[in-house]
Amino acid sequence: MGTLTIRVPDATHERLKQLAKAKSVSVNKLIEELSVAALAEFDAETRFRIRAARGKPAVGLKLLDKLDRSAARARSAR
Repeated sequence: MGTLTIRVPDATHERLKQLAKAKSVSVNKLIEELSVAALAEFDAETRFRIRAARGKPAVGLKLLDKLDRSAARARSAR
């Protein structure tokens, strides 16, 4: 496991401590969780962009329309 030292403004540090306390984790664990989430988002976007570059726009738009309809049905079922 690596060690990373970061510098953040005091106000940011205080807010991170408050958030960690609210989540019942250490600041270290909070930063780890936030980092993992950011990397997962980056990886998903990268995979999407690679697939989009190889794909067919019409097929992609059709899939997005299908997802939109599915999400709308889920919202109306609540």
